[in-house]
Amino acid sequence: MNIKDKTIALIDSLKATCQTFGMGNDGNEYKVITQVFLYKFMADKFGHEIKKIKMPCIKTLIDAKDQWEQAYAKLSNKDREKIFAFLPPEVPQLEPEHLIGNLWNKQTRGEFDVIFDETMIDIAQKNISIYYTKTSSETKIPIFEKLTHFVTDDAKRAEFARALVDKLAKFSFEEAFSEHYDFFSDIFEYLIKDYNTAGGGKYAEYYTPKAIAKIMAQLLVGDDSDLHNIECYDPSAGTGTLLMALSHQIGEDRCTIFSQDISQRSNKMLKLNLLLNGLVSSLDHAIQGDTLLEPYHKNHDGKTLKQFDYVVSNPPFKMDFSDSRDIIESKWTKRFWAGVPKIPNKKKESMAIYTCFIQHVVNSIKENGKGAIVIPTGFITAKSGIERKILERIVDEHIVYGVVSMPSNVFANTGTNVSVLFFDKSKKKTDNDKVTLIDASKLGKEYKDANGLKKVRLEDDEIEKIVSTFRKAKAVEDFSVVVTYNEVKEKGYSLSAGQYFDIKIDYVDITEEEFNSQMKADMEELNAMFAESHKLEKEIQKQLASLSLQGAIATKQSK
Repeated sequence: MNIKDKTIALIDSLKATCQTFGMGNDGNEYKVITQVFLYKFMADKFGHEIKKIKMPCIKTLIDAKDQWEQAYAKLSNKDREKIFAFLPPEVPQLEPEHLIGNLWNKQTRGEFDVIFDETMIDIAQKNISIYYTKTSSETKIPIFEKLTHFVTDDAKRAEFARALVDKLAKFSFEEAFSEHYDFFSDIFEYLIKDYNTAGGGKYAEYYTPKAIAKIMAQLLVGDDSDLHNIECYDPSAGTGTLLMALSHQIGEDRCTIFSQDISQRSNKMLKLNLLLNGLVSSLDHAIQGDTLLEPYHKNHDGKTLKQFDYVVSNPPFKMDFSDSRDIIESKWTKRFWAGVPKIPNKKKESMAIYTCFIQHVVNSIKENGKGAIVIPTGFITAKSGIERKILERIVDEHIVYGVVSMPSNVFANTGTNVSVLFFDKSKKKTDNDKVTLIDASKLGKEYKDANGLKKVRLEDDEIEKIVSTFRKAKAVEDFSVVVTYNEVKEKGYSLSAGQYFDIKIDYVDITEEEFNSQMKADMEELNAMFAESHKLEKEIQKQLASLSLQGAIATKQSK
């Protein structure tokens, strides 16, 4: 079994343990799964990295092989302090009592659940200076929390902790540390596949398919290898799929990630995603909070929005944010230049919150930067309202430079047809500059998800077709068009590729004799249809007359 299959088997076994102890599909199951998984990953990473350090005491650990944890426990505090000084920043500082072998040896003690929870909390506290995220109010969120109290039966908690440690002790991440983005993105996707549904929070936690994230990253960044100190931002980060794809395209060591999302659940998963992808230094910039009401990332003046080299977003499309709507409008008038959706008398959940995120994304891009945002496809042909104002501005100011309309059902949690808008502020443009519009709605392979619902998955060659066509600004029949900004205005600001496709009429050359013969046949067919119609009409009239007569007789008899 390869390391990917082994890792998936570990995830399955942890989920099975949660189910055994009454937490299958429980709202807290994801906390247990993601944190226990991360604990094991970090503990194994710690062991992997300390063996690379060239110090005399390290030879003792290497010689001990599978017993290295016991050898580590015998080192002096001074030696362990020296080891900590040489560890890379993405590796936590762990004491002997933090390691899985130590927990294994304590399983027979009473209140093992307390020992397990206190170990997790101690790791979090001793590494709080690096391994934390925070809220928009500056409250630090530690990497781990107590887990066993999610088992409602007190008497079962110690047994639950033992079961978890038993699963962890039988697995090693050692083989995985030579793997990179593709491996960890697949594992992360599998890890959270049961938890990325709407619910448990104010925003719908949309999960962006990896194929869409890859397309967005490749089109924004391209193949530029000369990038340094790049800042990337997602104001509706969710679990971080878009940011991970973007950082991988740029190079994880050449960029810093900034994010914000209102969801506590997403924040925990984002934290895991950052750590799996070696982006520990970005943890401090992963903020939990309401981006529209309290945008955290600002300039040094503390008032104006910070701007970034690349901005990506897959925001919720519609939701009820009436509680904060008026405050957002009054506090951020200039920020939301096209307006904030009004509160409808009915169906408050239909408020088009995505229009606020489009404006926020445009505001957050540097003057030489780029951005991309997922939106409902209906936006690209908007005729009125806030949508129309945004459309006019991004066309008039030449901010939008491309649109890709995706296949239906390509997203896990919405049946809405979606498109991706691409923004570019990196160069001054003229009215003759081009906008690339792609209609990829006919692409994709159908499959059924775990719930039996039809979904669509983009294949690798289809991803390549979209990326290649867009980069080359190439017109392909019934797939893509390249138009000027003036042409877009003439079409009523429509960014729908389909509205620019040529209308084709198929025709065949035929002789006069063939034409007359075809007309005669068509006339005969029409006459036959009319005759049949008249015959049917007479039959209906006859039946109606009969029914009328029967009704009259019945009325007379009743008198």
